[in-house]
Amino acid sequence: MAITETRSLPPQFVEDLGKDYATQLTGLTSQPLDTTKFQPMVAGQDAATTSAYNLATTQGTGIGAYAPYLTQAGSYGTAAAGMSGPTAYQSFMSPYQQDVIDASLGEFDRKAAIQEAGIGQLAAKSGNLGGGREGVMRSEFKSESDRNRALLNAQLLQQGFGQAQSAADRAFTQQQQLGADQQRLAQLVPQLYGSDISTLGQAGRDQQLYQQSVLDQQREANRMAAYEPYERLGYFGAGMGNVMGGAMGQYTSQVTPNQSPLQQALGIASLGLGAYKAFK
Repeated sequence: MAITETRSLPPQFVEDLGKDYATQLTGLTSQPLDTTKFQPMVAGQDAATTSAYNLATTQGTGIGAYAPYLTQAGSYGTAAAGMSGPTAYQSFMSPYQQDVIDASLGEFDRKAAIQEAGIGQLAAKSGNLGGGREGVMRSEFKSESDRNRALLNAQLLQQGFGQAQSAADRAFTQQQQLGADQQRLAQLVPQLYGSDISTLGQAGRDQQLYQQSVLDQQREANRMAAYEPYERLGYFGAGMGNVMGGAMGQYTSQVTPNQSPLQQALGIASLGLGAYKAFK
């Protein structure tokens, strides 16, 4: 007898979609994924960070930063010490001091000679020329002139000494001030270096973080590009599953297989037996 089978078969377009999906899946997964395009990367050290590191290691805040200034301060202190004491003025005496003294005393002597000549003329007029009165007058004039000459010489020497001493005092004060300035610089330089190192370091870190974010964004973009075919194929498979699920419930097919010779013989015999029973 004939046997009838009922099977649920997908429509042809679903079979075509399945074959297309299987072909794409096989082709896509058969190729290895190049993960080097989206592997983690670390941004390189920024130039500002390198400068901060070099500054910290070569200068820094240690003795290397302020030692030169301390050395210079010491040299100023030594120089200042040489500008004090009773002989400090000698280095500041004018080389023309003696010339000034000689010229001044020469002029004094010339004027004194003129005045002394006037004593003789006065004595002649008074009738005492060559007398004792003239001698007394000349003696008194000579004594006073010598005292004035010595006083002038002392004043010129004192003036030169005072000028030299003032110059020595100014130089001493200047050297001390320079030494104090160097001491302050010795204290300030490490702070300045530290500030520069901090500023450069922060700028370098900010720039490195920015470069790192650029690398991370690029890595993510490369990852998305690499996995885009897989995601697209996944959407395709999910959509195809929905389509197949709906189509399978709507389409049915009945199949009646052809009878074998034995089945045909048995069928004929059954038909003959039935006819005989009907005849009886």
